[in-house]
Amino acid sequence: MTLHRQLRHATGAHGVRALFSRSVSSLLVAALLLSPVGCRTREFPDYPANYREYAYIANGGSNTVTVLDVVNLRQDRVIRVGSNPTGVAVNAKRNEVYVVNTGSNSVSVIDAEKNAAVATIAVHQRPYFVSVSANGTRAYVANSGSNNVSVIDLTLRREVAAIGVGEGPGVAAISPDGNSLVVSNRVGNSVSIIDAKTEKVRSVWNGCPGATDIAILPDSSKAFVACSGGHQVMAIALATPHSVSSRARLSTQQAIPKDELLAMLDVGKTPIRLILKPDGGEIFAVNYDGASISEIDTSTNEVGGAYMVGTHPVNGLASADNSTLYVSDFDADSLGVFSIDDGELLPVQPRTGDGPDAMAFSKAGHLLFVLDARSGDVAVIRTASNSLLTMFPAGIKPNDIAVKAFLVPQRHSL
Repeated sequence: MTLHRQLRHATGAHGVRALFSRSVSSLLVAALLLSPVGCRTREFPDYPANYREYAYIANGGSNTVTVLDVVNLRQDRVIRVGSNPTGVAVNAKRNEVYVVNTGSNSVSVIDAEKNAAVATIAVHQRPYFVSVSANGTRAYVANSGSNNVSVIDLTLRREVAAIGVGEGPGVAAISPDGNSLVVSNRVGNSVSIIDAKTEKVRSVWNGCPGATDIAILPDSSKAFVACSGGHQVMAIALATPHSVSSRARLSTQQAIPKDELLAMLDVGKTPIRLILKPDGGEIFAVNYDGASISEIDTSTNEVGGAYMVGTHPVNGLASADNSTLYVSDFDADSLGVFSIDDGELLPVQPRTGDGPDAMAFSKAGHLLFVLDARSGDVAVIRTASNSLLTMFPAGIKPNDIAVKAFLVPQRHSL
């Protein structure tokens, strides 16, 4: 489930405008849906025969996952999962996709090669998001209704630990090095940091009202947490196995890793999403009630410029080359395209359906998939021209999207 919708579900309409009808009725959408989309153009990658790429969309109101074939640009199938599927994540090491079922307190495992649900893993009360370790062996689910985090062994496909954290945890994000698990406790207005190796809480930081989204730098040195109940982002230095305090340097005893609160950064009103550039140099806070994005320098922990973007920005993605930021404007039925290098919003605003929210790039980055929460469809944006290419129907109340690409083994004839 996208963050602003989770906030509304848990706290009412505070800071988030209510969702309206989800009908798809515009003539433009109808024309696009009827147009041929299986054709290939020179702007599309030249895929090998055994290449597969799919986009997985969790439909909260349909209890399904819509699967789009990214290679051929068509709907592949619809998979039945648990009740009210919200968050989706892919495994970088296995051809598996994980879907959090908030209504049935479980995680569905989808085999990406078969595009079928092959297992269901029980967790605890009201889970929303799932984070997968870089080595593909563990998944972490924050259970907002039971104030704990489920640790899932993805080989055994079962929960192996439940770690108590603060009140109403929303997101549990694992660092790229697999050492730190950062948990935002929305109701408790705090951040818990768990040592992923020992599965014990090692730090708690209070003073982050409405703690929501988390961004962790690629080198796992820092975490940034959006405090959506106010106008700040918390910056934390993460301990590593190599971290030592000044006292430990003078001792022959083994150093004890220690996290450190670095700063509380002032951004716009109601920051609900943090967008990290792939190179880790900057983070952009998406300020829902501030109608803006705030730029954070991750090396100095300082806020640079603030830029007006639409009316109610809710989500965003940065391109792989670190040059462009796409921001979904929930109330404008369009995307804002921000040039990071130039520090300005471009005049082009690709059209989408009603209520654009969560987004995902294709692996090659030539396509951007945008979920339209109100109209229940997916807008496909061609990134080379920043224009709408086509649209696909999704289910009722699409919540999240993830893309998985892989090669299937080729059969060799005798």
